[in-house]
Amino acid sequence: MPFLIDGHNLIPKVGLRLDSIDDELELVEILQEYSRKSRKSIEVYFDGALAGGTGSRRFGSVTAHFVSERSTADAAIEQQLKALKGDARNWTVVSSDHRVLSAARSARAATETSEEFARRLSGESGGRQPRRAGDGGRSGGGLTEVELNHWLDIFKKR
Repeated sequence: MPFLIDGHNLIPKVGLRLDSIDDELELVEILQEYSRKSRKSIEVYFDGALAGGTGSRRFGSVTAHFVSERSTADAAIEQQLKALKGDARNWTVVSSDHRVLSAARSARAATETSEEFARRLSGESGGRQPRRAGDGGRSGGGLTEVELNHWLDIFKKR
């Protein structure tokens, strides 16, 4: 069963920070790993995209939708549920927003809170616990995998 995910609801639940410049892409990386292991496709919605940054981008079996500042991820998810019509029952909607979850139930889609899905992600990642906001995912002072890859990319460009 594929997923429709309210991205900004999920970001802090997996230990990422909403004020991070790369929070959306870091979540997409986590979702790519989950999608690969579970063989489920994912559509994740992020609101607040600046002009020129709106639209959809595919990252393997994860599609990220960047919604214009004139709308919300919630509204985009509700619109997608309407477009799916009867097929919505084959999808799971992930959000902590009561309005989104209510729309999903009305469309007969399965629902899961962001907290529940974050627990699912930690179980699928080989027992790795989600990072907590504020600690940067460090245990023992080292870099997280995301931070390490970020720095490796920077040094490769030089």
